[in-house]
Amino acid sequence: MVAKVVTVFGGSGFVGRQVVRELARIGCRVRVAVRFPDTASDLKPMGDVGQIVPIACNIRQDSSVARALDGADAVINLVGILYESGTQTFDAVHHQGSARIAKAAKAAGITSFIQMSALGAAPDSPALYARSKAAGEAAVRAEVPEAIVVRPSVIFGPEDSFFNRFASIMRITPLLPLIGGGEQKFQPVYVGDVADAIVKALTDSSAAGRTYELCGPTVYSFKELMELVMSETGRHVGLVPVPFELARIKAFFLELLPVPPLTRDQVELLRSDNIATGNLPGLKDLGIAPTAAEVILPSYLDIYRKGGRYNPAQPV
Repeated sequence: MVAKVVTVFGGSGFVGRQVVRELARIGCRVRVAVRFPDTASDLKPMGDVGQIVPIACNIRQDSSVARALDGADAVINLVGILYESGTQTFDAVHHQGSARIAKAAKAAGITSFIQMSALGAAPDSPALYARSKAAGEAAVRAEVPEAIVVRPSVIFGPEDSFFNRFASIMRITPLLPLIGGGEQKFQPVYVGDVADAIVKALTDSSAAGRTYELCGPTVYSFKELMELVMSETGRHVGLVPVPFELARIKAFFLELLPVPPLTRDQVELLRSDNIATGNLPGLKDLGIAPTAAEVILPSYLDIYRKGGRYNPAQPV
């Protein structure tokens, strides 16, 4: 891949930043295709002068996507949303957007393609998020059969929206709801491992056409994850079981907020475990040893401790 041109859609996001850094490290020239290039300008120092170039791109426009892929050797699609807002629907972003990128890649003769989906993606899922991810996978494979699909579990790291969110909530509330009792299983995966997996799959010819489940080394219940956050921050809150239907009612009103902390679709996602099926290859098949959450969480959850980062966490 050295000196190859790689277009990364969504390269300014949480995962994208890590992917761009890794691509630059191995010598690729990287185009970061984002709606607003200024939001990706801080990525430039990750490479040599001119190696990383943010470009304006709207995945809802054929011509915009085609320009982003002109002269590229490979494409990585990381674009995704966690909730719908206006025209930014799951179908428009995960399905139609992915289909548009794949069609443009096919027209440009690009067969080196990585599509980031999500663990649990399935056409018959009760959650629209998971159905749209599955539709995106199918749309990409219909145009580029050699495309590689990666399905990560919940991704953690210093800028994540999972552990940071709950650690922040614990600073302002004495109680935290456990939807469905908090027994759902998760297998969180480190963002650095996800980025490494994407780049290694892109450079491995044997990975073409395969689907990878990217998961960490440990399975936790949601309740155990919240207990882990409390342990790392030295904070204690009451964990209160909440039935799914009651959570859906609450989510209905929370969806009215500009950035909803919970949606009805997310409640549906929580009805199922988010762990590897064991039927597909994973990190180890790409030569990556999964990183445990306990190794990384102390490096960034310490800012939520009472008294600040340099105050030792107190047992909860």
